[in-house]
Amino acid sequence: MGILSGLAAVAEKMPAVEKPARKPTLYQRLMWTGIVLVLYFVMSNIPLYGVPPGQASQNVGIMQILFASNFGTLTELGIGPIVTAGLILEVLVGAKLIEMDLTDPEDRKVFTGAQTTLSLILGVFEASMYVLACRYWNFTGSPITGCSASSMQKILVVFQLTLATYIIMLLDQMLQEGWGLGSAISLFILAGVSNHMFWQLFGVNPMGGLHPGLIPYLLQSHDLRAALMRPGRYADILGLVATVTVIVLLVYLQSMKIDIPITTQRLRGIRSRMPLQFIYVTNIPILLVGILVSDLVLFANLASRLPSSGMIASFLRSSAFYLQPPGGFYTVLYNTTAVHYIVYVLSWLVLSVIFGFMWVEIAGLSPSAQAEQLIKSGMEIPGIRRNQRILEQRLAKYIYPLTLLSSLIVGAIAVLADTFGAYGTGSGILLAVGILQQYYMMIAYERTLEAYPFLKRLIGE
Repeated sequence: MGILSGLAAVAEKMPAVEKPARKPTLYQRLMWTGIVLVLYFVMSNIPLYGVPPGQASQNVGIMQILFASNFGTLTELGIGPIVTAGLILEVLVGAKLIEMDLTDPEDRKVFTGAQTTLSLILGVFEASMYVLACRYWNFTGSPITGCSASSMQKILVVFQLTLATYIIMLLDQMLQEGWGLGSAISLFILAGVSNHMFWQLFGVNPMGGLHPGLIPYLLQSHDLRAALMRPGRYADILGLVATVTVIVLLVYLQSMKIDIPITTQRLRGIRSRMPLQFIYVTNIPILLVGILVSDLVLFANLASRLPSSGMIASFLRSSAFYLQPPGGFYTVLYNTTAVHYIVYVLSWLVLSVIFGFMWVEIAGLSPSAQAEQLIKSGMEIPGIRRNQRILEQRLAKYIYPLTLLSSLIVGAIAVLADTFGAYGTGSGILLAVGILQQYYMMIAYERTLEAYPFLKRLIGE
């Protein structure tokens, strides 16, 4: 834990957001959450100083949706460094490569500090790679001598992107320390997906010509048949139907539970249930697959512009090409080969299952962790001896099939949604629906505590 302690010590020297002296009311927390969201949208529309104008006109891809980023602006990196840093540390801790107990406040503090420092390091690294690859300027071959930008321009862009990454971390701290609700990371992902959906429905082309949004296109063309399936990545009616269908299906599936009967030794006559979500892995596998694909796309684009990166760049480009979502049913039918589509589908399903099982083990959702929690809480399954190994074997009959099935289901939903061109991508919809449900539960919880103050005393708040 020496490295983490060192990273945490660096974070202690940085400016941070303090907890409020008195817990704000629900409406105050909603107000601060809204302010954080507005600040992020403002940052997403401030262009980078030193970057030529017009550089923000790029196609919105899975990386920009999942990382809530906007090309050519202060949020170019979005939440990418923060999410990647958290994922790296959680994998290391979950795999026991670093011994930490995240339920212990001191260890949790060290983990959070280490994540802050590592996020900033990754932000500097990504910003430097963008500049080194001459991402924003004319490129003639060599990233050092062949880029049209001056050294001062490059330094300014790295500084701006690093500072923006730190500001985003402070906004996230602000919400998590109790000023707002939830996590700014989740909030920005939800905002990014919603923004993309809104653009696909109502987006217009200010220069005239074909409108990208479905509603303006219908008003312009009055052609329902042409709007049913549009070429390229333009929004169409088929994508709208797929979006609505996927949202309804996800809400239904996430309300399903598998109940395991349990009882307690202290109250023998009273029985209860231990509910396991049918979508046991929630949206985590798709988030991890999306992060992997986004990072592949990012490094493939950077490697292709660096000298002496032939084999590496070729491998990254091929991997990114086959793993990226196709972008609509028209593209699948006419611009995608059978091999490409089959590799894409199988890769996403296999990766979803792998990440699903990995997350169950890391996040304390495995049969052994659940059996240990049952025993510590004084609970037991009727008809089964109060033995952790026996309980673990019984729970494994529920948990591992649920993990496999739910991983395949969320993977298949993401693949089918992208195949039919669902708005916001299949991964984005999966994340957005899960985040919305979390916010609904948080707001309902806070409203209940404010309506019944004696509950605060019962739970120690």
